Amino acid sequence: MDRLKQIESFVSVAAKGSLTAAAHAEGVAPAVIGRRIDALEERLGVKLLVRTTRRITLTHEGSAFLEDCQRLLADLANAESSVSAGGVKAAGYLRLTAPAGFGRRHVAPLVPRFLALHPEVSVSLNLSDRLVDIVNEGVDCAVRVGELPDSSLVSVRLADNRRLCVATPAYLKRAGTPRTPHDLAQHECLTLSSDASQTRGWAFTIDGQVQHLRLNGRLDCSDGQVLHDWCLAGLGIAWRSTWEVEGEVASGALVSTLDDYAAPPNGIYAVFPQRKHLPLRVRLWIDFLKQTYGDAAYWKDTAGPT
Repeated sequence: MDRLKQIESFVSVAAKGSLTAAAHAEGVAPAVIGRRIDALEERLGVKLLVRTTRRITLTHEGSAFLEDCQRLLADLANAESSVSAGGVKAAGYLRLTAPAGFGRRHVAPLVPRFLALHPEVSVSLNLSDRLVDIVNEGVDCAVRVGELPDSSLVSVRLADNRRLCVATPAYLKRAGTPRTPHDLAQHECLTLSSDASQTRGWAFTIDGQVQHLRLNGRLDCSDGQVLHDWCLAGLGIAWRSTWEVEGEVASGALVSTLDDYAAPPNGIYAVFPQRKHLPLRVRLWIDFLKQTYGDAAYWKDTAGPT
């Protein structure tokens, strides 16, 4: 407690510019503040403040130490304010990002529910298929679907993500149903353009090994929703995630093919910068996603088209 008081007094004196003002703010005598500063400097073995009868200035060491002390006291205040009245309380600005299609269907609808649980949190949600640089762009948490690149970022797996080859019954009646992945070379494959993801191709398990096939067709697009719409229009076969097409497969609007060759599922992840201590609002958001996506009933309830 004495050490904390010393730090608090040092920060107060540095902010207010005098012992008297710091003492008045705390309701103690200036001599008390002076003794705390003396004890702090003696314990550290450095001079933090230069005191004259007219003014107080920070030494070089004092300026550097002040930044650390301010951060320490802010973290302490946040920790104390996060727990109130027997419950967890989060506050502050939460910056989120997610892929456009997945985000519209499975992130954006969750935000109001999260805010209802934590009314002192504000959210900014960026939906983009661009790989957002969450460190340099100040993003607290990204939801990402698929294989993750190696990086210094931290990830938490929230759910499995499977992909299906799908087409309308009318297309398959007209063009035939592929029996093996290699038959896709004879079909109109609706692919993401090269400036989007999936540039490695569509993944299948062939002879016990995962292989990626680079497929072509007369139509490609950088927007997955457009590919989905083209597929529903009977223009070809698409390789889409179950979260996007499961409802149409269940209703018969789309037919899943090549299921025996499906690659193992990849993941849906929460990704965030490497930090020793995550802000409470970020931890609660990640826990909220884990709880929501970990419930099998959630995916059944949201499988229909939107």
